[in-house]
Amino acid sequence: MIPPNARIDLEAAAALAILEDVPLALHTSFRIGGPAALFAEVTDVPKLSRLLTAVRSMGIDTLVLGGGTNVLASDEGFPGLVMRLAIGGLAIDAASGRVRVGAGASSADLVERTIAASLKGLEFAAGLPGTVGGAVAGNAGCYGGSFGEHVVSATIVEPDGSVVELADAEAFGFRYRGSGLGDRGAVLAEAVLALEPGDRTELEEIAARHVATREERHPPRILPCAGSYFKNLPPAEPGGQRIAAGALLDAVGVKELRVGDAGVFERHANIVVNRGRATARDVLTLTTEMARRVKERFGVELSPEVRFVGRRPSI
Repeated sequence: MIPPNARIDLEAAAALAILEDVPLALHTSFRIGGPAALFAEVTDVPKLSRLLTAVRSMGIDTLVLGGGTNVLASDEGFPGLVMRLAIGGLAIDAASGRVRVGAGASSADLVERTIAASLKGLEFAAGLPGTVGGAVAGNAGCYGGSFGEHVVSATIVEPDGSVVELADAEAFGFRYRGSGLGDRGAVLAEAVLALEPGDRTELEEIAARHVATREERHPPRILPCAGSYFKNLPPAEPGGQRIAAGALLDAVGVKELRVGDAGVFERHANIVVNRGRATARDVLTLTTEMARRVKERFGVELSPEVRFVGRRPSI
């Protein structure tokens, strides 16, 4: 529930522009989502702190977006304040291997620039969409690597607006495709990563292979999507590789499925694409059937990697 004059009061408290009824379809890679009641682009830590303090005092629900990847927004939109993090900045100290980066910086740009500085560790993420904030908070990973293993400290803003410096790896609570940051409702503002010296030519070759694989298996930009929809399953035995959700989905024939304009991508059974005017309900109906088939055939539950935000419709 948005209190009367909330927009004006928030603008005064945080000293930034607050917009009304902004379609989330414009700010998510799925290109799906109804209007955010209130919307703000936050460019620095002081404004983020003041904004969180103000919304908490007003009892307004908040949602943090970066690049809008890995998100499925409700067709009804979001009834509170959506904050798009645009805190930039990227400083690389090649001698120490330390990299300080803002949460709103591009993950792809971070990878490219660290490789150019002959630092290894992030080449696994070459071509990964989205921003650093989402990649760190969600512990994004692929090809055996993840962001969380390189984070040594971070600046976060707690739900009450207090700014906290974290320097203990255990405090982040990194796990497969997640972290304790989201659990506590904290917003990542800036992170410091530790990388190692590497051979630039070798790193560029590895990155190029990953980008080529991604372009071969993932949809072109004209087909909006949120990346892999379901998480991979735990290994069958300790120390083994995770079981690819896409392999199970492929085995049960989901590539034939389509609901409205939401369809399974023909080259990757774990990716759902928006073929025009797909709705969140279309996607949820489709992915529910995908998971049902895997459950029926293999007896395992698939868990979404894509985060649903807003009011979930009944399916």
